[in-house]
Amino acid sequence: MDRASSNGRPEPLAAAPVVPGSTLGIVANPMSGRDIRRVVARASVFPNAEKASMVLRLIAAAGTLGVERVLVSTDTVGVAAGVLRAYRRERNQRATRWPDVEFVELERHAGTAADTAEHIRRMRVAGAGLIVLLGGDGTVRAAAPVLGDTPVLPLSTGTNNAFPQVWEATVAGTAAALVVTGRLDADTTTDRAKVLTVRAGDTSELALVDVCISTLAHVGARALWQVDSLREIYCAFAEPHAIGLSSVAGQLLPTSRTSDDGVAIRLGEPGDVAARTVLAPVAPGVLHELQVADVRPLAAGDVVGTAVGSGTVAVDGEREIEFGPATAVTVELGTDGPRVLDVRRALQLAAAEQLLTATSRTAGEVH
Repeated sequence: MDRASSNGRPEPLAAAPVVPGSTLGIVANPMSGRDIRRVVARASVFPNAEKASMVLRLIAAAGTLGVERVLVSTDTVGVAAGVLRAYRRERNQRATRWPDVEFVELERHAGTAADTAEHIRRMRVAGAGLIVLLGGDGTVRAAAPVLGDTPVLPLSTGTNNAFPQVWEATVAGTAAALVVTGRLDADTTTDRAKVLTVRAGDTSELALVDVCISTLAHVGARALWQVDSLREIYCAFAEPHAIGLSSVAGQLLPTSRTSDDGVAIRLGEPGDVAARTVLAPVAPGVLHELQVADVRPLAAGDVVGTAVGSGTVAVDGEREIEFGPATAVTVELGTDGPRVLDVRRALQLAAAEQLLTATSRTAGEVH
């Protein structure tokens, strides 16, 4: 890990005392927000310069609140380089405390989800108490199997962002820092996410939002943006305000991230008389009408087999598995996903406990 020294910065005007050993990890996926939905729909293009700016705002908030060290992922397209340049410049210009920053180097960058997973592994070994993850649904899915019990805060910088949260980075960094420094309890401010496990023969994939069964024969461009071929949707949670296919379930059977159940939907086939029709935002800029034959709760622990004879399976909006008539495909909802920081709850607790409020006797310092 390469260290960017914090020596020589101005005396901070107002900051919490440094908590020795407190470490925050930040992984910014430089490839998030670049799939085909930017072309076929109207998905946002999230520039890497803004990702670097978000990382810097996270670092600044962490330093002000007494985080001793921040670990930052590296890449080959300029996000980490932009962070390093700005950090070196700004730490000597601002009258606020900046933490020590270490860049987590990989021997080789694959330019795939494997980079995200490896950065997280190394940050956990290095003692990160919480990891902020900048990306979309696919980024969080890549991180989930290697997070273990380390809390994560997923911030939205992808194309489809049903799972990551939309927070200003300074606000998110404040909540994360309060947990990392021990001022807020991680058990109180985090929730264990649900997870969908899809199995097709010897192949197994994980989803944090939805699993979709399609009659399309090939994975192709991977991103799921054509919905006419869909036959089944399984959701870990279903929010009416979501983007993506989970929004269909959100209109029919709203299900929170913290509830015990998920949702299972069977879509109508050509020629069927559907029980209901739903108009849902299935992709950025795309409201699509879907025929729904059946919707029901999906209980944790239930293993459900698909009725589709052959096709592809998409997890969190990306086609991953091709299957034929000889392959049994099942979906199971579990409750052992990653621990996710609830920013709103954390800051509500901080306000209730006056963690960011100074008295006249200690004006200029936070608790």
